[in-house]
This record gives sequence, C-alpha cells and structure tokens, in this order.
Amino acid sequence: MTRERWVTLGVVSAATAMLLLDVTVVNVALPAIRSDLGASFAELQWVIDAYALTLAATLLTAGVLADRLGRRRIFAGGIAVFTLCSGLCAAAPSPLALDLARGAQGIGAAAMFSASLAILAHEFQGRERGFALGVWGAITGAALAVGPLVGGLLVDALDWRWIFLVNLPIGIALAGLTLRRLPESRDAQPRALDLPGMATFGAACFLATFALIRGNEEGWSSTLVTGCLVAAGIALVAFVAIERHRPDPMLPLGLFAVPAFTGTALVAFAQSVALYPLFLFLAIYLQEGLGFTPTGTGLRLLPLTVVLFIVAPFSGRLLSRWPLRVPLVTGLVLIGVSLLLLRAVSATSEWTVMLPGLVVGGLAIGAISPALAAAMVSVLPVDRSGLASGINNTFRQLGIAIGIAGLGAIFHHHTQDGTGSVAALAAGLDAVLLAAAAVALAAAVAAWPLLGQHRG
Repeated sequence: MTRERWVTLGVVSAATAMLLLDVTVVNVALPAIRSDLGASFAELQWVIDAYALTLAATLLTAGVLADRLGRRRIFAGGIAVFTLCSGLCAAAPSPLALDLARGAQGIGAAAMFSASLAILAHEFQGRERGFALGVWGAITGAALAVGPLVGGLLVDALDWRWIFLVNLPIGIALAGLTLRRLPESRDAQPRALDLPGMATFGAACFLATFALIRGNEEGWSSTLVTGCLVAAGIALVAFVAIERHRPDPMLPLGLFAVPAFTGTALVAFAQSVALYPLFLFLAIYLQEGLGFTPTGTGLRLLPLTVVLFIVAPFSGRLLSRWPLRVPLVTGLVLIGVSLLLLRAVSATSEWTVMLPGLVVGGLAIGAISPALAAAMVSVLPVDRSGLASGINNTFRQLGIAIGIAGLGAIFHHHTQDGTGSVAALAAGLDAVLLAAAAVALAAAVAAWPLLGQHRG
C-alpha cells in the first residue's frame, strides 16, 4: 500500500474517530454537567440525542453533496463545522445552549461521516479495501468504546468542558491534512438534493424521540406525547410519499427490495439501539450507584475496548472468506449474550460481575464494525458510495438516538429522573439490559435470511 493511501486511511480514520468519540465521551461527564448546569435527566438525554439526531437526519443529504461537490471538500468542511461547534459546546452557559450546540455539531459530523467510507471505497480495492475497512472499523468502533475513559480522564483532571475543547487542535490539524494530502473524488452523475425528504425525515425522527424522552414526565397518554407520536407518524408517511415520487430521492426506497441491503440496514440500526446507549446507563450506575469517579468509571468499561482492538483487524482480514451474514449475525448474537451476562449486576454486587459481559461486547463490536462498513459500501457501485456511506451511518446514528430515548424511558421509569438508590439504579439497568438484548437477538434472527450469501 502506498504512502499516500496510508495517509488517507489515517486521516479519515482519525477524523471519524473524533466525531464518534463525541457520541460516547459525554456519558461519564453527564453527572458533572447535571451538577454544573442544573440539567434534568431529559436534558441530559438531549446532550446525546441532539447530536445523534441531527447527524442521522442530515447524513443522506450530506452524502449527496459529497458526491456532487467532492468528497474531500465536504469532509474538510464538516471538520471545520464540527470543530467550531465543539468550541460552542465548551462555552455553553445552560443545558439548552449545550443541546443546541450539540445539534449543530452533529451537522458537521454528518458531513464528515458521509464522506468517510466513500473516500476509502474510492481509494482502496480488493484485499486492500478489506484491510482498510478493518482498520477503519477497529479505530472507529474503539472510539465509541473508549469514549467513557477519555471523558472520565478529562472530567477528573480538568473539567467537563474539556471533552469538547480537546477537539479544537485536533480538528484544525485534520482539516489542514485533508486539504493538503487527500485526493478529491466525486460522482460523475450526481443526484439532486432532496430537501423535502430531509425535512420530513428529520421531523419524524425528532418528534418520535421527543415523545419517548418526555413520556414518563408528561404521561404516555398526555396530549403532548400522543400528539408528537401522531405527528411523527404523519411526517414519516409524508417522507415515504415524497421518496416514492421523486426522480432522485434522498433514500431510494427500491433499495429495500434488495434483501442484503435491508439486512445490513437492520444490523446497523439494531446494534446501535442495543449496545451503544448502554454506556450512558452504566456510567450513571457506576458513578451515582457505586460511587466511582468518572475516570474510575471509564477504566471499568475498558475491557470492552481492549477486546475490540484485538478482534476488529482480524475480522476485517476475513471478510473476503465468509459471507457477510456470518460476522454480522454472529455479532448481533454476541451483543445479546453480552447484555444478558451484564444482568448479573445487582444492588449488592461488585463491578467485576460486569467483566464477562464487557468482554463479549468487545467481541461483538469487533466482529460487526468492519463487516458492516464492507456490507454497505458493496451494496451500491463505488461511484454511489457517498449514498451507501450516508445510509449506513444514518441507521447507526438513528439507532443510537432511538436507543437513548427508548431505553432511557425504561430507565427513568425505574429510577425517578435518572437518580435514586442503588437498588433502583440496578433495577433500571436490568430492565434496560433485558430490552436491549431482545432487540439484538430478534434482529439477528431477522437478518440471517436477508443477508444470504452476500459478500463484501
């Protein structure tokens, strides 16, 4: 592999890791944010969901822009927006200001994320592509997993605002490298922008998430919650109608007629619903239930990251030998097993009972991450890889947003605004783990026949 390709792989992986780190790095900082800004549990959920939702809602449009205007250009612009908004997050004087800045930060992340796999797919072919995707999958998967430790170290050593300030020098350096060293590529026949589709899709996601977050506080039969759910359904129907009749839709619905595409989308969504939101609830349990510091919390979640680092590169190298359903469905099953093992946590247990579940969780992410990247890029031709990248990451980020909101409603029901006794926190965590395991195992059963013998 040439030196220039190593540079491309390094810059794309580092930038994507930075934006993904911001999905989970805030988890261990949430108690400190709550104390400093006086935030409620719902406002804490929005610190994560505002970012994930805007990222999911704008990814497909950003993918179109990457194919039209140039993937390097959109990637560099996304880094610039992300870095600027990181500074706004660090300066936030209130929960609302932080949530709004996080939402804007997600737009920059969408531009970066939409172009990342497209750049790699254009630059690497054959066995080199499998290796590159394995490295990318390991680094980006580890970024999500190592977030709690990085966040804990920054909160304990400095302040919660430094989880955002640290992005500033990194973002500036990566933007410069992108403009100087990365090659430019674009689609020879780019699609038109679909702004009505983006607006209705974003509205449906926001309204559904808002209802899930406010359900316990307002009452599930309240006018506000039921109205939001009905409006979300109307927006979703409008989105489908728009996509069916547009000549160049944001999300071509005909793709769902391809079983392998539907299967990979299902895996992307389910693994994000089931596993990544778990870091929030584990962080609250370990800090507010067992009394660990943010750094102590991050260290106790580290076994998952160590296993992930070991497994993901090997999984990437084996992509050419197995049908993609083997690592993808195996990964979902391992997620379910991991979550069920973590149910050993109780009000009287030590944190060490989590070790088996965390190790199996690391195996799961290590198996899924590179295979999922390869699956989504291989579904469409390389010149449509911007769309493939956008769809892949849309389902992943939407899964995180829905998982935080839906599982958060279950946790809130047991813990009274995310607080309470150790017994209440353990009960809430147990309920979340059981629900998430059911999602992962059900998705594994559904995805197996859809994926068939498809290869990356």
